[in-house]
Amino acid sequence: MEFDPRILLFVIFGLGLMLAVSLERFLARLWLSLPILYVGTGYVLFSLPLGLPHINPTVDGFDAVTLEYVTEFIVIASLMAAGIAIDRPVSWINWRQIWPLLVVAMPLTIASVAFLGWWSLGLAPASAILLGAALAPTDPVLARSVQVGPPGENKRHDIRFSLTAEAGLNDGLAFPFTYLAIAAVGMTSLGTWTLEWAALDLGWRILAGCAVGWAVGRLGSWYVFEREADAPIEEINEETASAGTPKYSTSEGLIVLGTLLLAYGLAELAEGYGFLAVFVGAVTARQRENRSRYHKISHHFIDQIEQIVLVAVLFGFGAMLASGVLAPLTWPGALIGLALVFVIRPIAGFVAEARSDLPMIGTLAIAFLGVRGMGSIYYLAYGQNHADFAQLDQLWAVTSFAILVSIVVHGIVSGPFILFAEKRKSHIHAGQEESMLSHTPSGRPIMVEGTTKPE
Repeated sequence: MEFDPRILLFVIFGLGLMLAVSLERFLARLWLSLPILYVGTGYVLFSLPLGLPHINPTVDGFDAVTLEYVTEFIVIASLMAAGIAIDRPVSWINWRQIWPLLVVAMPLTIASVAFLGWWSLGLAPASAILLGAALAPTDPVLARSVQVGPPGENKRHDIRFSLTAEAGLNDGLAFPFTYLAIAAVGMTSLGTWTLEWAALDLGWRILAGCAVGWAVGRLGSWYVFEREADAPIEEINEETASAGTPKYSTSEGLIVLGTLLLAYGLAELAEGYGFLAVFVGAVTARQRENRSRYHKISHHFIDQIEQIVLVAVLFGFGAMLASGVLAPLTWPGALIGLALVFVIRPIAGFVAEARSDLPMIGTLAIAFLGVRGMGSIYYLAYGQNHADFAQLDQLWAVTSFAILVSIVVHGIVSGPFILFAEKRKSHIHAGQEESMLSHTPSGRPIMVEGTTKPE
């Protein structure tokens, strides 16, 4: 009996979607992650003689275009979900532990990976910069297990907040360096093109992306909360619902998706960074009517879309591995991937967070849990589709290997590590509170940073 590969893909994808939720819960008890299982399954299935398509961007340019578009959409959806989930009000002080991760850890990572690519692999400067830019951003897609939970949980998680906000912002901030790599193709010396890059790609595009995101976020929240009645999350129950409290319908999902795409599209039209616009727009909208249950509905809707596309992308990544994308990998290339996960990111993250208010275990957790994933595939595919880079097979091999190492290592370690860090942090703060209360003449409770206890 001969199977139609197209029908087999429907079966594989359908089973993957059906089992995703239950498997994710089951694997969490074993300190494993869904990406590990689905990438492995994709690798096995696409290695069998079933006639399933090969996915290898180094062989077929159409695969690179497809990867760019698919990963672009899932990163957009993940950024939206991450932005809506962040409860913390936006201010320089509230977000002070995020900025060093963007201005210190990320450039250090790019420079380190680019240098190793040039020194150990003999990559051309433009290709080395592209490798650094692709592997620099942490991933909001595969980092679900270490991100903040849905809106309205009323819990403060400094570690999860840092990892979520960092992934939301640096997925857009990797673009200037991707453009730098594209501009550097064929260039043999510095010139006016570097000034143009600094003014346009590093300056204007970031500013435009943030501005458009803020404007669309404000517009979207006005559109929702000025048109619809709403009630705080904790006030919605069966009694109030039956008494006529307005409920949001499934049509609200259309508003969420429309706002997401509008922010991305308008930012790109303004020559800004769409990824930044999506995240900034989601965070901006989240700040209005912070207690509204609408945010919970929005997060649930966009999370469903993200999971659907994620299943397809995980199987697709397994198919890439089965199609030989790792074949050109050399020992120096493998060492770059290992160094990124075990040395470069931990050191860069620790240096960035060295002066934060977090206890040591929290700083170590943020430094180590820099998950790599779909964003790296997107940036590499984008670079391939917009310039003629040398040694693309090496770039794909190193990037794919680094993602695979991150999926396995972080997929196993992130769960117990972050739980231990959070318990340890709570224990430290509880001890600080007890010590401070014992030295307060009035005995009146004092607020300790990192808790949600009122003064």
